[in-house]
Amino acid sequence: MSSHVIPQITDFSMQRWFFLEDPANAGIRSGKGDASLTSVSVSSIKYPPRQWLFRTRVPELQKDEVVCVTGDLLELGSWQPERCVPLERENEDSNVWSKVIEIPEGKKAVYRYCVCIVIEAGLQVIVRSWETNLVPRMIDASDVQSPTMEDEPHEYGHYDNQERVDRGWLIKETVIQLKLCNNPLLLFRPKYHNRAINIKVTPVNLNRHNNAFPKTMSEALDESLSADTQDSVETPKHAFTEVASLSEEDPTFKPQAQFGHELAKDDMLIFQSTVLFPANIAFLIDLYIYSSRCGDGEPPYHAGFSYLLPSVLQNSEGNVVLPVTSTKHRPLGELRIEYIVIGPLPNFKCDTSISYARHWKKTRQGLDVGHRGSGSSFKNKVQNCAEVRENTIASLKNAIDHGADFVEFDVQLSKDLVPIIYHDFHVCISMKKKKELQDIDMLEIPLKELTLDQLRLLKVYHVSEAKSKNQRFFDEDMEDHQPFPTLQQALESLDPHTGFNIEIKWTMQLQDGTYELYHPTDMNLYLDTILDVVLRYGGERRIIFSCFNPDICEVIRVKQNKYPVMFLTVGESESYPRYKDPRCWSIWSAAQYAKMIEILGINVHTEDLLRDPSLVKLGLNAGLVVFCWGDENADPATIRFLKELGLHGVIYDKIHEYSSKEVKESIFLVEARESQKELMQLAAATSETPQSPPPQPIIKERVLDFEAAKEQLPDVMSTATSLESLESSLSDYQKKQQNAAME
Repeated sequence: MSSHVIPQITDFSMQRWFFLEDPANAGIRSGKGDASLTSVSVSSIKYPPRQWLFRTRVPELQKDEVVCVTGDLLELGSWQPERCVPLERENEDSNVWSKVIEIPEGKKAVYRYCVCIVIEAGLQVIVRSWETNLVPRMIDASDVQSPTMEDEPHEYGHYDNQERVDRGWLIKETVIQLKLCNNPLLLFRPKYHNRAINIKVTPVNLNRHNNAFPKTMSEALDESLSADTQDSVETPKHAFTEVASLSEEDPTFKPQAQFGHELAKDDMLIFQSTVLFPANIAFLIDLYIYSSRCGDGEPPYHAGFSYLLPSVLQNSEGNVVLPVTSTKHRPLGELRIEYIVIGPLPNFKCDTSISYARHWKKTRQGLDVGHRGSGSSFKNKVQNCAEVRENTIASLKNAIDHGADFVEFDVQLSKDLVPIIYHDFHVCISMKKKKELQDIDMLEIPLKELTLDQLRLLKVYHVSEAKSKNQRFFDEDMEDHQPFPTLQQALESLDPHTGFNIEIKWTMQLQDGTYELYHPTDMNLYLDTILDVVLRYGGERRIIFSCFNPDICEVIRVKQNKYPVMFLTVGESESYPRYKDPRCWSIWSAAQYAKMIEILGINVHTEDLLRDPSLVKLGLNAGLVVFCWGDENADPATIRFLKELGLHGVIYDKIHEYSSKEVKESIFLVEARESQKELMQLAAATSETPQSPPPQPIIKERVLDFEAAKEQLPDVMSTATSLESLESSLSDYQKKQQNAAME
């Protein structure tokens, strides 16, 4: 099977992440390029225009932020964030934004409000936040009267008795995160010990063609003695930095205070800067220390600073130790920083039409999730292993056939950058010894060092098989039982009514300083490749990403706006070694981090929950979706107990054996069938001549939306015509299923 491969790019400065550097911009500015009309916008021409007032109240905007409206019409930007329409502040002190926009009369329009930084109108924006209710705001075709200035403005994010506003995602800009954890600051002077210390991070422009920096040593000394080092440097345009603390009651990202944020003992601070041209940006890190004799309300004094230069940020992630210099240019200490550089997707552009990033039906609880399909097949105790090879198409199909709502599986990249389904970082290949020709030895190598063809052609063993010298499976001649299926193959071949819980495999550092995998693929390239496949072939399937590495969760979150992310955590475990990252140490810290980066939820270890079941409420009370995983789940009574605790999903092995479902069907298939019945009733009600319904096809949920289907059926449309139009929207998989049913 052919696969889409993204060429590897290692030099971030050479990647065309930034719209203003793209030569295609000239064509777009001249009215060419991707500015072609969509089918939705073409239909707008058929209707006469009318004036419509868009008006909303948005509190607490930051510098350069403006309120915009985006929608499905050409006049509202056709859901393209670059073409959203900026509103105008009604007066200087007002938090109400409004604008009269000409839209087609007699035509339904759907829209959302968003908060953006408009860099170049119609060409490049940064989406700071946007309304993400599953159903957008609507202007009905029958609405003839526009709102007026006397009417109450819309409340940003509030409608249909719901409130949902999410942070934006990366379009052309870059996010750089600096993490301070595990008490990273060491000061040489004893007098500073046990003092309250604040840290502030400021992006600095390094353009050598301006005069932002002093040219002589005397000028440098004069500037260093200023009250605030930031006064002497040039901050880049449209850059902004926020900070979050893992230990605070509200751990979400917020603008920095004048003197930064306190670096408390055992806390974790994350500074997040959004910039346009990272190759030209350095970071000034200021230290403010409170005097031992300071009174209430007295500010700290500027004690020292460090610079983090862009030449250090060569990779997508890394760590560095920076010297801290006092304001008198003397060594003050050192600061350990971990960083990640997050770029936008290079080959796929998300829009504002819909987001499932934090959407979850309240009625969906206790879902059955098949672990690696039908279960792990390489455990220490063979009697507890699945009888079908894990993470294969056969294993996934077996779980689906026995009613799995989701199937969970692991994805990583081969050497030739193909997303494949496999759990372990290493594999073993057999080789013969030179002198003892009858004995076969095993060579353990990282999976990332083998191409997909090599993985499929070589005799590859699981690491546990190499240790025991005992091969478990002899089914390589059966296609669905082959190890290393591609992610694209799974997306295209498996029942679309079963959800995918895609665990991204990525290395972690253990408490003892070792890594699960050394020298991984570049993080941005790795995730861009996987996300590109999912966004192109995911269709209407429910998909959740998860990962044990908290940074991966954040990177997936900011690279795209469609699919939700869950943070996998081991927590306080006696079964697994402890990770060095404090975000992984407990369910509490996992929930704090999930709230910080605004993801769907957490996936916790059952060992924690059986020790203290009340921990479930930590996530539920925070509004998070909570799944659980672990070997302890291999028991029907435990599964039942966990569901009674209110968990949204339980991941377990041998779903064909432990599932308590009477009807072995996914909940999403049941919902689709119910929606189809409603659609059939609607079609029959609008038909002039009653007709017998054809065999039931498998239909996508979006088509089955009752209100949407109702609007698609004109009064004069017959049942046959409506069903024919629905059939045309089916995927190849669904058509095959329909044809099989008819035969």
